[in-house]
Amino acid sequence: PAWKKKEIQEENRNITGMNILAAEDNQLNMEILQFLLEEAGAKVTAVSDGKQAVEYFADAASGTYDVILMDIMMPVMDGLEATRRIRTCTHPRGATVPIIAISANAFADDIQKAKNAGMNEHLAKPFEMEKVLRAISRYHKV
Repeated sequence: PAWKKKEIQEENRNITGMNILAAEDNQLNMEILQFLLEEAGAKVTAVSDGKQAVEYFADAASGTYDVILMDIMMPVMDGLEATRRIRTCTHPRGATVPIIAISANAFADDIQKAKNAGMNEHLAKPFEMEKVLRAISRYHKV
């Protein structure tokens, strides 16, 4: 039945209670992303470059962030370098925290670079919120 299908779709994008570290240098993109994620029930920590993302993650207690959304093209430190640093840092979850790339560059080699750096997934900009929510919800610990 139709209602059942809707229920399944909704549970596939449940991000209620999740803590998300989001690194995005474009202020407007960040405001929109943060608003939509918080509307969906997540708690968002917003940073504007890769260096801040690495610092926030490294300073956080072990279970603080459920997912990191990482823009690729950012000043100071790009998302690929930030991801490599998170993956190799001494933080207990450095190697395993889900990192989702967000990038306007969605060519196969860009996606491969993101994976090589240690990112779990790649989402293309402009955001399709449905895809963003579905990607994040895959890492939701019930």
